[in-house]
Amino acid sequence: MHIEGCLVADTHRVIKKYPNRRLYDTEQSRYITLADLRELIVGGVDFAVQDASSGEDITRNILLQIITEQESAGKPLFSAEQLTQMIRFYGGASQEVFSDYLARSLDLFVRQQRAFQQQLGSMSTNPMTMWSELAKRNLEIWREVQDSFLKAAVPASAKHKKKDARKSSRGR
Repeated sequence: MHIEGCLVADTHRVIKKYPNRRLYDTEQSRYITLADLRELIVGGVDFAVQDASSGEDITRNILLQIITEQESAGKPLFSAEQLTQMIRFYGGASQEVFSDYLARSLDLFVRQQRAFQQQLGSMSTNPMTMWSELAKRNLEIWREVQDSFLKAAVPASAKHKKKDARKSSRGR
């Protein structure tokens, strides 16, 4: 699913949201629910939600509604502390860095899950070897993600101060 920017033309299926809050699946020519959309997501179906009146892409809003429903039903994925921390990043200098970090972390998690499922499917290797290799790869990838996060998080002024400090210590 193409979420960022989420242009309707980039997706396979268009869902229209009408003023009466009903969602209409244009491919199946029927009204659907948020639960149906969740099933599409779980099934790997790409879609975009379009406001039927304005044509505006409202996919993000609908995805947030699905997350809200999931969070209020059963065991939530995010704790109150985690949600509070996320909210603190909005509008701050770290918002873009946090967003990038979160996107990379989720991408890493998805890649790990796929690799794990592929290895489980082949099970020709020793399970302990498989776990060991997976752990090593995860550690390497996690270090890369953290390194890039830390590089992006260091303010430009701190970089300049380090350069100035090196120049002044050389001049002595």
